[in-house]
Amino acid sequence: MNRSDVTLWLARLALGAVFFFNVNCALAFIARPRAYVHGFEVSGAPGEALVRGMGILFLMWNVTYPSAIWNPYRYRLLFLIIIIQQTIGLTGETWMLLTLPPGHAPLATTGYRFIIFDGGGLAAMLVTFTLMQLTRRDSPA
Repeated sequence: MNRSDVTLWLARLALGAVFFFNVNCALAFIARPRAYVHGFEVSGAPGEALVRGMGILFLMWNVTYPSAIWNPYRYRLLFLIIIIQQTIGLTGETWMLLTLPPGHAPLATTGYRFIIFDGGGLAAMLVTFTLMQLTRRDSPA
């Protein structure tokens, strides 16, 4: 196995892990929104609709992942778009947390969870994307 093959599988692993957890979270938000309303400090039917809507949004912005996972070299542009999406998410979550007034512990805890996950996913994807650039290859099998 050469370096570009190793890089291919590392990229697939990074993308696949983020995709798996994003879709898992999305489906949980859609199927059981009541279980998550407290973490967003919302309640009732409007809160459940909000959480369910977030799950739908998670699914929408993960539509690029399967092609990038299947062939990260060929779909390098999609991989870059995913990195940009992840950066926007992490930046927005951090901004929201930093501007959150005191007294919102459940919301802050939820924010920290998203930041930790998205930060770790972004770091893994940046490392593997950089490795891909260093081991350029047009299109692996």
